[in-house]
Amino acid sequence: MAPASEGHPQQAPGTPSTPRPGAGRYGEALFRPEQPGEGDRIDHAALVYDPFTRQRLRSLGVGPGWRCLEAGAGTGTIARWLAEEAGADEVVALDRDTSRLEPLAGPRLRVHTADLTRIADEPDLGTFDLVHARFVLMHLPERRALVSRLAERLNPGGFLVLSDAVDVPDPADPHSAYRQTLNAMWRTLAQTIGTDIAAVRAHPHALRAAGLSGVAAELVCPPLTPGTSLTAFWSETWRRMRPDLLIAGGLEPAALDEALAYLDSAGLAELGPGMLTAWGHRPGRSARRGA
Repeated sequence: MAPASEGHPQQAPGTPSTPRPGAGRYGEALFRPEQPGEGDRIDHAALVYDPFTRQRLRSLGVGPGWRCLEAGAGTGTIARWLAEEAGADEVVALDRDTSRLEPLAGPRLRVHTADLTRIADEPDLGTFDLVHARFVLMHLPERRALVSRLAERLNPGGFLVLSDAVDVPDPADPHSAYRQTLNAMWRTLAQTIGTDIAAVRAHPHALRAAGLSGVAAELVCPPLTPGTSLTAFWSETWRRMRPDLLIAGGLEPAALDEALAYLDSAGLAELGPGMLTAWGHRPGRSARRGA
């Protein structure tokens, strides 16, 4: 999954990425934020996954009195919800590319342009009652170290919540065009920007290693059915990735065309990649809620 945006060097439209394995970055080798329609692509995924994220954050008690960091804020749907509906006192929306976040800035929502991998170099950010990152860490290097650095930004009692994609294999039809394309996408993301979905299942272990308590995790897997936002997200994602899927992913053009046609068909019925969410809190007494 690749909804969050980070970075935007220029590259000729349609030019396949050819860096050494994992050398590129999200928003550079793939999914440049200035590309027309990229915000809409991200928002298609947000429409599907935001309800699950909001439910989890509500269950942790987010609301008035909280100071929140939305790391890799993308188009800002969760940052805006935290500020406007959850009623957090302050929300910091952090991303390398903040062009889609600036219009959302307001009394409770502050936009901060920074590289999440260098958060240790941002002392003015302060500490938070909630640090949330969705579909971000899976694309970044040195994930364990980054989890520890994010945990260091928590107030006592504060929560770190991480969500990333996990694959759901299809043993019944492992060689379908849909499955071939999905597998090629993961290979391409690993090859070009270093995405590692295999590491996502270890998020709970990383939270415990960072010294957090009350660690838990859950998996949601929305259905992939005709005419939905999730279907639109994957269709647009694969169309944008076409040159890379064929070269870095080793996918045959006919398989990609068949998979795209399947996404547009009335017979579509799949489990798309799931979203694993893991969370834990920093030990200590929370001043905001006296717990």
